[in-house]
Amino acid sequence: MNLLNGKEISETIKNEIRTKVLDIKASGKRAPHLAAIQVGTNPASTSYVTSKVKDCEEVGFTSTLLHFDDNISQEFLLNEIEKLNQNPEIDGFIVQLPLPKHIDEVLVTNSIKAEKDVDGFHPINLGKMVLGLPTFISATPYGIIELLKRYNIPTAGKNVVVLGRSSIVGTPVSILLSRNNAGGNATVTLCHSKTQNLKEFTSKADIIIAALGIPEFLKADMIKQDAIVVDVGISRVEDKSKKSGFKLVGDVDFEEVSKKSSWITPVPGGVGPMTRVALLQNTLLAYNS
Repeated sequence: MNLLNGKEISETIKNEIRTKVLDIKASGKRAPHLAAIQVGTNPASTSYVTSKVKDCEEVGFTSTLLHFDDNISQEFLLNEIEKLNQNPEIDGFIVQLPLPKHIDEVLVTNSIKAEKDVDGFHPINLGKMVLGLPTFISATPYGIIELLKRYNIPTAGKNVVVLGRSSIVGTPVSILLSRNNAGGNATVTLCHSKTQNLKEFTSKADIIIAALGIPEFLKADMIKQDAIVVDVGISRVEDKSKKSGFKLVGDVDFEEVSKKSSWITPVPGGVGPMTRVALLQNTLLAYNS
């Protein structure tokens, strides 16, 4: 078993970005600027946004965090988004999900200018991705593809099974892996909650990408020997042996599956850091566009 270490690879990519930002500043230009909007105090969202601010500092980006109470109106949030849309000093921004139930997430996502949508969630950017046109690719799929490339994991001609069909991870990564280019050319099966005889698909897969959100769902008896496993999930499960009272686990039973797989991502330290660094890559792309 070998680890697909997203933490190490993300640090390498951040160093590459940092060098580019130093060159930008040396030429007398301003640094790329990433903004984030957070509504409410969801602990996971707070941790994620805080990490993004830290990432920006590490590579020399300017960052802005707008934090609002969860009782703000939808109209207020849309007005704040429009301010960022119109601000020429902001290259890209994100609205951290989930949002409070009284706010329409689709409406919010669609209100972000496509050219500033560094999360890659806007329909225009998703459409361009499907067509293979230059665009912002959703950060997690982007990070997964980059991780496989950096470890020289071949995808051409491979049998890939993606577990989960969300518009944020499962569907876009299945499209990217099947595309006719480097990092693609795989034969992809997209499995989901209605898939019957799931084990028949996973047991034949060369590469499995698990993005279901179900803790430790994928077991060793569901994969073939030496499969490559990418675990997108991250959940808190009770663990009284921990000071916090919980531990973080993915969608893969790591202890079991790692003994049978040839390559596997850890949780944490696998896909998560790659998602964050992909956001930086998208911001740099927005800056240079």
